[in-house]
Amino acid sequence: MAGSHRRRRAGSYASARATRTRIAVVVGVGAAVVGAAGFGAYSLLEDDKAENGGNALSAPASSDPVKTGPPGPKETGRAAGDFLAAWASGNTETAAGLTDNRKAALRALKSYREDAGVEKVKLTPGRPQGTEVPFSVDARVTFGDNVKPWAYNSALEVVRDEKTGEAEVAWDPSLIHPKLTEGERLRTGSTEAPPIKALDRTGARLDPEKYPSLEPVIADLRERYGAKAGGKAGVKVWTEPADARDKGDKGDKKKDEDDDKAGTPETLLVLSKPKAGTLQTTLDAAVQETAEAAVAKQGGAALVALQPSTGQVLAVANQTADGFNTALQGTLPPGSTMKVVTASMLMDKGLAAPDEPHPCPRYKAYGGWEFENVGDNSFTIQGGTFTQSFTASCNTAFISMAEKLENDDLTKQARDVFGIGLNWQTGVTTFDGSVPVQSGVEMALSLIGQGGVRMNPLTMASVSATAKSGVFKQPHLVPQSFDGRQFATAPKSMKASTAQSLRELMEETARSGTAAGAMSGLTGQVGAKTGSAEMGGQEETDAWFTAYRGDLAAAATVPNIGHGGEFAGPLVRDVLAAHGG
Repeated sequence: MAGSHRRRRAGSYASARATRTRIAVVVGVGAAVVGAAGFGAYSLLEDDKAENGGNALSAPASSDPVKTGPPGPKETGRAAGDFLAAWASGNTETAAGLTDNRKAALRALKSYREDAGVEKVKLTPGRPQGTEVPFSVDARVTFGDNVKPWAYNSALEVVRDEKTGEAEVAWDPSLIHPKLTEGERLRTGSTEAPPIKALDRTGARLDPEKYPSLEPVIADLRERYGAKAGGKAGVKVWTEPADARDKGDKGDKKKDEDDDKAGTPETLLVLSKPKAGTLQTTLDAAVQETAEAAVAKQGGAALVALQPSTGQVLAVANQTADGFNTALQGTLPPGSTMKVVTASMLMDKGLAAPDEPHPCPRYKAYGGWEFENVGDNSFTIQGGTFTQSFTASCNTAFISMAEKLENDDLTKQARDVFGIGLNWQTGVTTFDGSVPVQSGVEMALSLIGQGGVRMNPLTMASVSATAKSGVFKQPHLVPQSFDGRQFATAPKSMKASTAQSLRELMEETARSGTAAGAMSGLTGQVGAKTGSAEMGGQEETDAWFTAYRGDLAAAATVPNIGHGGEFAGPLVRDVLAAHGG
C-alpha cells in the first residue's frame, strides 16, 4: 500500500485550467484515447537522468532497492496520465488499479457513469505542481430525455507505494468531483415527485402559505398525483450517502466509516427544472379559510368539513404543534360523539325510540365494572325518554343496553351503515376509523366511544353526514372522475325510520341538549352531538363535537381540554354559521 501522504482539496486548483498548457484526454463513442504517451508533453520538466539518479529511464533490476520519497515529475506525469486516460476511456478496472485504493476507486468510477449518468467525459490536465496535478472535466450527463454538459475542475495527487516503490494516484472521492466526500456518491435523477398546483372546487389556487393546514395534504397529493396531473419532476445531479452495501470494502485502516462521514446532500447540476401539474380538488377555499381561523383558536385542534349529499371534503384544518394531520389520520377515542352510531343501532334493533322510556340511572354495573354518570353527567333521569338520555349524553343509558347486544353488533353497524373501517379512497392518506369486536367491559365502553373505538374529525364528520342524509357517501378530497378509483360503499342503509329518528335526536341536542350552547342561534336544519373522551395520562378529557347544518357537516377535536360542547363546539359552529344552511 502507499505510504502516508497528505490529501489535497481539489477545488484549490481551479485557476490552473485557464492558465496552464494542457493535453486533452477524451472519451466517447469512436473517440481516440490519449494515454500516458500523450502526457509526456507537459511532464518533461526534468530529464530522465535527473529523475532516476543519473541513469537512463528503465525498470529497476530485481536486486535494486525499492524507490522511496516523493515521485518525481516524470513519474507524476506518467501516473496521472495513465489514470486519466483509463478513466476517460471508460476502462474503470484499469483506472482503479492505478490508485492506492482499487476497491473504493472502482466503486466510485462505476457510479460516476451508472449512477450519475455521465456518458462522455473529457479530462484536460494542467501543469503539475509537485506531485499534484490539476485537471478540468468537461462531461455530458444524460437522464432520460435530459442531456446537459457539465464542466468543473478537480485535481489528483501522485504518491509512491511503499511496498513496490511504484508511483500511483492517491484515491480520494474529490477526484470525481470536488464536492464529493468520503461515504458519498453522485446521483442523477429526480429526488421528488412532480410538483402540483392544487385548486379548490371552483378553480381557486390553494396556496399552503395561505392555508398552512393544507401543506401535508398537498404534499400527499403531489406524491400520488403529481405525474397524473401533468407535472414533471426536475432532474439534477446531487451528492448522497453511499448505499449500506458499499460498506466493508474500502480496504484501509479507517474500517469503512464512509457513510458516517457523508455530508448533507448537495445539488451540483440541474438538468431540468420541475413543472407543476394541476389538480382540482373538492376543497372549498372559503370553507378552508374559516376552518383555519377556527382551529387557530385552540392549540392542538383539528377539524374537517364535508358535504353530506356527495361526501366531498370541503376543509381540512389542524393546529397541531408537531404538524401531524390529526384531522385525517388521527386515531383517538371519540367519546360520546360515538353515541350517534350507537343510537342508530339501538333504534334499528328496536331497543330504543325517541319518545319511549329509556333508563338513565346514576350507576350501572356491567362486566365487573360499575359505571357512573360523574362530573357534568352526575345525574339521574327518572322515567326519562331515549331523547332525554341522548340529549343529556347519559352514559349509563347506553351502558345499560350492553347486556342486550352481541359483541359484534356495534362493529357491524359502524361498518355496514356508516362505512367506518372500510378502505376509503379519499385521494389522500386517511385513517378510516376502527370499531373492533370487543367483549365484556370493553364492549360496553365502545358504546360510549371509549374502549377500542378510534376515530378522527374526518370519520366523525362522516358520521354526522350519514345521519343527515341517511346514506353513507364515502368522503373524498379528489374527484373519482380524475383517476377512476373505486369508492367504498356501505353494505346497507339505515332504516328510513331510524334515519328520521336519529336526526330528531341530534336536532334536539342542538336545541336544548349538551350542544345547545355552541349551536345557539343557527337557523335551518341543525343537528349535533358532543363528546368528552378520556385519555390515559391526561388531566382533562379530549373535547369532541360533530354536527350538521343543511348540506354541510363538520367535526372537531381539541386535546386535553375538557367538555366538547365548550371547547370543540365553537370551532364547528364557526364553519357551519359561515357556510351551512
